[in-house]
Amino acid sequence: MTKTTVYLDPDTVLALRQMAETQGRSQAELIRDALEAYTRKAKRPKIPGIGEFDSGHTDTSECAEQLLSRAAARRGRWR
Repeated sequence: MTKTTVYLDPDTVLALRQMAETQGRSQAELIRDALEAYTRKAKRPKIPGIGEFDSGHTDTSECAEQLLSRAAARRGRWR
């Protein structure tokens, strides 16, 4: 795990402390669970460039090794 710092308003801090006490869990555990649930539901941004271009070829995945070998032989010159 990675340690981080989060600034919360006083009402949220009070609610978090009360929830942790009544549930018998740590505040950190409640925060981790809430963030995990939020990030699981949230849509992640798409990787730039994915699905934006159409090469016209339908067999690119089958020819990937051959294409990469040719590109490596050209030492990164893609054209």
